[in-house]
Amino acid sequence: MLHGSSGTELDMVPLAGRLAPGSMAVALRGAVPWEAGFAFFRRFEDRSIDERDLLARADVLAGEVVRIGKNYRFPRPPVAIGFSNGAIMAAALLMLYPRCLSGAVLFRPLSPFAVAPDTRLSRVPALLVDGDNDERRLRGDGAGLAQRLAHMGADVAHHVLPTGHSITEDDIGPDARMVEAAARPGRKWIEPRRERVGNPAWAFPLRCTIGTLISMRSIEVS
Repeated sequence: MLHGSSGTELDMVPLAGRLAPGSMAVALRGAVPWEAGFAFFRRFEDRSIDERDLLARADVLAGEVVRIGKNYRFPRPPVAIGFSNGAIMAAALLMLYPRCLSGAVLFRPLSPFAVAPDTRLSRVPALLVDGDNDERRLRGDGAGLAQRLAHMGADVAHHVLPTGHSITEDDIGPDARMVEAAARPGRKWIEPRRERVGNPAWAFPLRCTIGTLISMRSIEVS
C-alpha cells in the first residue's frame, strides 16, 4: 500500500480492509518529507518528476518488497496498491521490477518516466482508475500510462470515474475484484535485478505498517 503526497502509511490501511479483507497488508511510508507528510520520490519546483530520484528509490523499494515478503513468508509477490504519488511509484516498480509484483492497482496515476523502460511485463495485471474531474491530473494522463503498460505486455484495465482526485466509494468494486484475481497462485518470488542509480542510501529506513487487516502493527524497515 503506497500513499499519496503529504500522506503517511496509515492513510491506506482502511482501503486495504475494503479491497482485501482478512489479507496480509503492508502499508509503507514514503521517505521524502513533503508538506505535512511524506512522498515516495522528489519533484522539481515545477512539479515534474525527478526521474533520477525516482529510479534510485524504486530500486531500494524493490529490494525491500522482496525482503519483507520473504521475512513474513508471503506465498507470492504482493499486489501493489498506490494512490497518486504512491501510484506513480507503484507504476515505476511494475515497469522496472515486474517479478516483484503479482499486479498493481493504480489510483489517479500518471507515467513515471518520459521514456518507458525496455521491459516485458508478461501479462501482469494492472488496473488504472482515473477521475474524470481530477484537478491534479491532465486529461489523458492515466490513458497514456495504460497504453504504455499494455505495450509492455501488461494485462491492463483502465476505468474513468465521474469523480475528482480523491478515492471514493465508486473506486472500490472493480479494484477489489482485480486484487482477488491478481492474488491467485501462479507468480513466484524472483530477486530483482539491482541496477543502482546514484546512492540511494538516504531512501531508508522506511516506516511501514504490517499485519492482518484485523490487527495492524508498525515496524521499522532499515
